[in-house]
Amino acid sequence: MARITDLLAAGRTFSFEFFPPKDEEEQRLLTRTIADLQPLRPSFVSVTYRGGRISRERTTRVVIDLLRTTDLTPMPHLTCVAHPRFELGEIIGGFRAAGLENLLALGGDPLPAEESYKELEYASELVELGRRLGFESIGVAAHPAGHPRSPDLVSDREHLAFKLRLADFAITQFFFKVEEYERLRDELAARGITKPILAGIMPITSLVSVQRMAELSGYAVPADIVRRIEAGGDDREEIRRRGIEVATELCRDLLDAGVPGLHFYTLNFSKATREIYTKLGLVTHR
Repeated sequence: MARITDLLAAGRTFSFEFFPPKDEEEQRLLTRTIADLQPLRPSFVSVTYRGGRISRERTTRVVIDLLRTTDLTPMPHLTCVAHPRFELGEIIGGFRAAGLENLLALGGDPLPAEESYKELEYASELVELGRRLGFESIGVAAHPAGHPRSPDLVSDREHLAFKLRLADFAITQFFFKVEEYERLRDELAARGITKPILAGIMPITSLVSVQRMAELSGYAVPADIVRRIEAGGDDREEIRRRGIEVATELCRDLLDAGVPGLHFYTLNFSKATREIYTKLGLVTHR
């Protein structure tokens, strides 16, 4: 199984993110989406940690299925907040025993107090635990606009730089302007961090849902992008077309800027990602 560190050392990566299904209907959707996207030959795919402790089984089941039934390289997400230290160690050990080579270490979104743990509070601590248990390819999250719990952008960049000194690469939360990525990259470079930062891409197929997700991560969709999408009126297909156009333009700008990888947030659907791949001419080159 490939290590993402090796894939990045060899060239640019293109990857997809899935989330574990909650029920049979979502499982059927995910199975269909994986079948649709596998022919695009992504460098790797990631599987989110969706919610609290219950995601241990769900995420593990998806990544193991991917490992055993496809030729994809899966990377599980893992969050500090969902488990005490010994359980995090058990989960990481289980991932390693299954043959997984890659891990995305996250602090995690806040959970209800009765479900939350703080023995490991920061993703950097989870990176260190993952290292001790054998992972040599570990990624972390980066927020171009700053983490929602950071008091300011300067402290956010300092914490991210510290985290990336321990990890191997970062994947950003979604954004819509190449300048946002370039600023993040340059501010980290000024702190001596030149490790790969993969750009997270979220095609807008519903402006309301994207704005809601953006708010949760402390990010505001730029006003000119909102105006551009809203110009589609109430026509869902026109809104979707405009959203795909915005995402495609962003990907082109990022590729021109030398981004080491594009990571598509699929939301367990395949059509938007396949359309962007086609518009970028990636289908014939992957």
